[in-house]
Amino acid sequence: MANGQANGQWFPQDWPERIRALADGTLTPVTPKRAATVMLLKDPRDGGTPVVHMLRRRASMAFAGGAYAYPGGGVDPRDDDRQVRWAGPTRAWWAERLGVDGAAAQAIVCAAVRETYEEAGVLLAGPTPDTVVGDTTGDDWEADRAAVAARELSFAEFLDRRGLVLRSDLLGAWTRWITPEFESRRYDTWFFVAALPEGQRTRNASTEADRTVWIRPAEAAERYDRGELTMMPPTIATLRQLLPYGSAADALAAAPARDLTPVLAEARLDGDEIVLSWPGHGEFTKHIPTAAGGGPA
Repeated sequence: MANGQANGQWFPQDWPERIRALADGTLTPVTPKRAATVMLLKDPRDGGTPVVHMLRRRASMAFAGGAYAYPGGGVDPRDDDRQVRWAGPTRAWWAERLGVDGAAAQAIVCAAVRETYEEAGVLLAGPTPDTVVGDTTGDDWEADRAAVAARELSFAEFLDRRGLVLRSDLLGAWTRWITPEFESRRYDTWFFVAALPEGQRTRNASTEADRTVWIRPAEAAERYDRGELTMMPPTIATLRQLLPYGSAADALAAAPARDLTPVLAEARLDGDEIVLSWPGHGEFTKHIPTAAGGGPA
């Protein structure tokens, strides 16, 4: 599938055709899969605003190839059928916060922690409720990480095997985006914020990324605006939302009060064009000619 780019934003070229099909009733929306992604933050040693960990998806990827994103991925249903050792807000609290039941809440939080470990080598868990593991780069850790990434080992099983407590208190639920109904791959994604634990360091452990960076949100947003960095709407939107915060702790402290009403794109016919918009995010509005072969403006 060919991709397009406008002002640094990635979009599939088949959007107009699929939007028209949705509008005329010939396209049945795919049920979105639950997913989690994490904006991992740290405060630079030289001071200044926090930086966020981002990875660049390989250009060969069918979905958003070349786009910058955060560590993230789909929920593993195996992570809701086993009670993991848990620190921080209760599962009931998370269920209410995320708008799901307790089992699903555990699986979503597990997905956030698992993907951060899989793709960045950072583990938000420790041997006790108030500690976090140190260096996780040893061969035995890597063997377990690879097994989790390959889905040979569920994250709940990994935590149990290691005797680790999941530190849900190190996460803050930030926002929720659902892939538009006309997309062929759809995700219901909860975005979280977290601070890099003391003693741990990130690395590019993802098979889906060709590079990783620590970058200030303001710089990333400026480079997006110049067309230098490609991002999907949720990524650049969340980067802009991080701009007011002077530290990782400030962002985490703000998370509980944030609105988690899902952001879902809307498409409507307006004369001879389709208007595609994301409620509350005017910068992403696109005007698409209804004539065959039209592309996003």
